[in-house]
Parts: sequence; C-alpha cells; structure tokens
Amino acid sequence: MAEEQLLNEFVERVQGAAGEDLVSVVLYGSAAQGDFHPEYSDLNLLCFVRDSSFVALAKIAPVIDWWHGKKHRPPLVLTPDELKASADVFSIEFTDMKQRYRILYGEDLLRGLDVPMAHHREQVEYELREKLFLLRQHLLLTGSDEKKLWDVMLHSLSSFTTLFRHVLIELGEPTRKHSREAVAELSERLKFDDLAFLQLLDIRAKKSDRWELRARDVASRYLKTIEQVATAVDTMHIPSQPAANDVSKREGI
Repeated sequence: MAEEQLLNEFVERVQGAAGEDLVSVVLYGSAAQGDFHPEYSDLNLLCFVRDSSFVALAKIAPVIDWWHGKKHRPPLVLTPDELKASADVFSIEFTDMKQRYRILYGEDLLRGLDVPMAHHREQVEYELREKLFLLRQHLLLTGSDEKKLWDVMLHSLSSFTTLFRHVLIELGEPTRKHSREAVAELSERLKFDDLAFLQLLDIRAKKSDRWELRARDVASRYLKTIEQVATAVDTMHIPSQPAANDVSKREGI
C-alpha cells in the first residue's frame, strides 16, 4: 500500500534527523482506522519530541519539507509535557486522537491521557461557528461554478461530521459512531433535515454520482443544517442567571 510505504519512510527519515530527541510518531484519524479517502483525507501525524526549541526543529525541518512535498500536512509537534498541559483546551482533538490512532514509532503517550471535558461544549460551538463562517466565505467564491461548489462541500464534510459526533457527546452519547450513523442520530435528536449530509457521504463513498443532483439545492440544505446545529449547541448547558436581588444580597449591596 502506497500510504504505508510513505509512512514507513517518514518514520525512518524523522528518526535519522531527530535521533534520541524523538519520543514517538503517531498516525491518527481516518488512516489509522482504515477509513482513508485519498481524495478527501489526510495522513495526520503527531510527533512527540523532548526538545521543541528552534534549533531542534531545524534538524527535522528537511524531513517535514519532504513530507509536505508529498501533499500532506506537516505533523503536529509536541513535547510530552505539552500534551498533558493542553488536553483541557483541545478536548475535541485529543478525544478524536484517542479513539483512532496507531503508534508508528516509540511510546504510546495517548493511552493514559486524561482529557478534561469542562470546556468541551464551548469548543464545539466555537469550531462549529468558525467553520460555518469559513464555509460561507468559500461558498461565495464558487460563483456559478458547480465543480467548485461540490469541492467546497465535499472537502468540508469531514470537519462537520466530526463536530456532529462531538455534539452527540454533549448529548450523552459516549460511543464513537461512523459519520453516517452520527449524522442520522443527531438528526433524530435535534430534528433537522440530514439529506444533504447523507447525499454528500454517498458521493464521497462513490455510491452515487454528484452530477445527478443539483449542487445549489444540496448546498442550501447543507448550510441550513449546519446553522441549525450551531444554534442548538449554543442553547446547551446555559447556566441560569441569578436574579438581581440575589446578586445584591450576595455582594452585600
């Protein structure tokens, strides 16, 4: 498999460049679970290093440049201490990593990682709204070009299905679900139209032909669904505000 050969070569190259500074190399995401779509997925890598100084990073920079030249995103580079310190503010990312990852080299630091969820809902809402605003920008740039419109939707699909799974977590569903299952269950819980998402998932899986559908109709439903989910997340777990006289009593006013 071409992806496996490429991953093996990356590990060999980064080992040679970093030496004893390299703690581990982790593959995470769809490729770690055999759900890799070459057209829409990335080979997501996480490198743990003992030294993250500029001098240390410069040693592995040629390897990262080579990897980027293969049309893959540069890996995330963290120290083991940074992993523990940042888990609370990256609850989405680290929860996903723990559910789908494979150690390519070195220690398994993710296995024992505790991911605090105190700020999870806020992060889900932030990322939903941020990606929604970016989606609108990209949709505006497609003009009347249907191919560009399809590309925008299909390339954004994974990000939104991931966030939909995390909305389910906020609703009390701890088990990780595949994209189609997650969309269908969230649609049932929040009462939105999931047709656009299911159509896009079928197109990505090559189960249906995009050109049999009207791109603008799919885009309209797709955008509306995301807006509805973002609004629903905004109303979750809103603490009740104390009455004004209660505040006055507490503060001695």
